[in-house]
Amino acid sequence: MNHITACGSETAGDVTYLCGRDGEPTLLLRRIAGTGPSVVYVHGATFPSALSVAYRFGGLSWMDDLAARGFDVWAFDFAGFGGSDRPPAFEHAASESPPYGRACDAQVQLARVLAHVRQVTGRARLSLIAHSWGTIVAGLHASLQPGTIARLVFFGPIAQREEAQPATGDSPGGWRLVSIAQQLARFVEDVPAGHPAVLIEPGLASWAPAYLASDPGAAARRPVPAVRIPGGPAADIKAAWAGGLAYEPARVLAPTLIVRGAWDGLCTDDDALWLRGRLGAAETRDVKIAEGTHLMHLEHARLGLFEATGAFLMKTWF
Repeated sequence: MNHITACGSETAGDVTYLCGRDGEPTLLLRRIAGTGPSVVYVHGATFPSALSVAYRFGGLSWMDDLAARGFDVWAFDFAGFGGSDRPPAFEHAASESPPYGRACDAQVQLARVLAHVRQVTGRARLSLIAHSWGTIVAGLHASLQPGTIARLVFFGPIAQREEAQPATGDSPGGWRLVSIAQQLARFVEDVPAGHPAVLIEPGLASWAPAYLASDPGAAARRPVPAVRIPGGPAADIKAAWAGGLAYEPARVLAPTLIVRGAWDGLCTDDDALWLRGRLGAAETRDVKIAEGTHLMHLEHARLGLFEATGAFLMKTWF
């Protein structure tokens, strides 16, 4: 295993803001400019771009790796995450509003970002890398605008469960709180018992305070500090596992890579098989990385993730 020494990090990319109009949220954008094809990263359900694609271990982030391969690399934060606007729903009790940030609304934010990237770069077709819940949003956009997406990478995608069961339990509220202990428990739950830690920072020594700092109110929350995030992503995942994926994979026509860790409990072999078999793309691949989980971009296996993604996207050059 190729181990990487963790170090406290600046995050990758130059930060700007896409200002909202007529009630639209202002969104944080980050970019490492390059002369090659443009690639936009779409983050997952619980942490923003600074803590995912832009987070540096040993001086290297996923954005840095893509830029070193020649790509023009972009990322952003959905409303309610990181440096983007907080929605009005955050000002009230979670039970007082429906889940904020469902895929249909998040797709509108993604579309705004992609329109901005096209305007800045002059490139009509862009590639997307999406993680976890972000694959639902990216898949929805790709199904609605199939001619505008060059290539699509689904990292740990959420699929519709084949033997779907009706959704049960409490309905997600407008928002929810996530503590460091909850994140860490989720990050390690799929690692086999007795196996050495696969996280580059096993105790999240630098990542954890950076995560709390992504929400100005996190440190003051009791009984433990916690980050407030939109409830929509959890609702979308719950719906997908109850038979209601928010997009039709058959309408996704861009060449698509499914890449996942061998220990990913949220994207199992059956999930990947279901999704790949229903994509409308003529070119699809499914790559499984050894000793990786759903959080592989924070793990020692991330170099395999980087290589699989870079090699697939590199085909846009030819």
